[in-house]
Amino acid sequence: MATAELAGKHLVLGMTGGIACYKIAELTRLLTKAGATVQVVMTEAATQFITPVTMQALSGRPVYTSQWDARVPNNMAHIDLSREADAIVIAPASTDFLARLAHGMADDLLSTLCIARDCPLLVVPAMNRQMWQNPATQRNVAQLRADGIEVLGPDSGPQACGEIGDGRMLEAAATYEAIASFFAPKILSGRRLLLTAGPTFEPLDPVRGITNRSSGKMGFALARAAQQAGADVHLVAGPVALETPWGVFREDVQTAQQMHDAVMRTVADADIFIGVAAVADWRVDHVSDRKIKKTAERTLPSFSFVENPDILAAVARLSKPPFVVGFAAESDNLEVHGEEKRARKNVPLLIGNLGPQTFGLDDNEVILFEAGGATRLPRADKQTLARALITEIAKRLPPGISPAG
Repeated sequence: MATAELAGKHLVLGMTGGIACYKIAELTRLLTKAGATVQVVMTEAATQFITPVTMQALSGRPVYTSQWDARVPNNMAHIDLSREADAIVIAPASTDFLARLAHGMADDLLSTLCIARDCPLLVVPAMNRQMWQNPATQRNVAQLRADGIEVLGPDSGPQACGEIGDGRMLEAAATYEAIASFFAPKILSGRRLLLTAGPTFEPLDPVRGITNRSSGKMGFALARAAQQAGADVHLVAGPVALETPWGVFREDVQTAQQMHDAVMRTVADADIFIGVAAVADWRVDHVSDRKIKKTAERTLPSFSFVENPDILAAVARLSKPPFVVGFAAESDNLEVHGEEKRARKNVPLLIGNLGPQTFGLDDNEVILFEAGGATRLPRADKQTLARALITEIAKRLPPGISPAG
């Protein structure tokens, strides 16, 4: 999450009855941390699972539960509460509430708010697996989607009733990601983006290998920003301990050869390729099938190396390449080495940074190298920087793959 990425957004967060109400405490915290103002509205059933006092403390605003609330001067809470909202989010959205919403019922404050709104509506279902699978529920959800309502989830997994299956509400972090994605400008709508991230690992024996200090944070931030911008994102990731961004398809690899094979297998379907991964230039020509042991004579092992495939250059050499963006992490003289690498790899855009100073950190500073010169972007946290880079990439797409909108 980038700092204040929902700054200026005002959300009405509607809660209906269900054990998943406990997740909304964390969701409220995430939304407010990202700069949004959150106005909580609860059904009577929701108050049986979590108190209005709790939600008021977390949101910093009074909670509304009744359409007859006299705190609203004109006594029209069902009108006034939604007029300044950028969206209404119903989480958790119970089976009953989805049914009432699909049929246009307005018999309490929250349902009336939804009917009287002039802003987008997002619902986050939460229910038992059989309730979700019931044909009536599926008809209602189909009607909601046909009415232009965003349905986020549900997830699959263990449920409070002890059963396992579809119907579980998305976790708070995933719900936040879906909401943030909803608000992001869709400058890459309909585009297919292939991206590599993280280090590679070249084995020496079953337990040792050669790798580098890349954390994968920049690549994963770019995958998240591209997905939020509307792209269909395929992320090929080296060995990193990072969660897959919301809505991104992830393929895990270890070695440079595996990463190369994964890219070349799928690049024909991509409109844009971004090579962020720090790929090992060499590998040993023979990997020991047993752990290399110290000898009594303390003789140091020796290795013979062969060159790994150059993924960025291979994609750029294709007869019909996507729009190719490379990354370069240099230890010094970035301005010279970055442009030299861009020209040598024959890519239209190369993004350079001083790698050793930024590996593993949460912020970065980069220079964009292209045939017309170099552009420096200001230092920022990596998620903010990723959004800026996606915007810069979208501006540079050739007419054949110009961004939508």
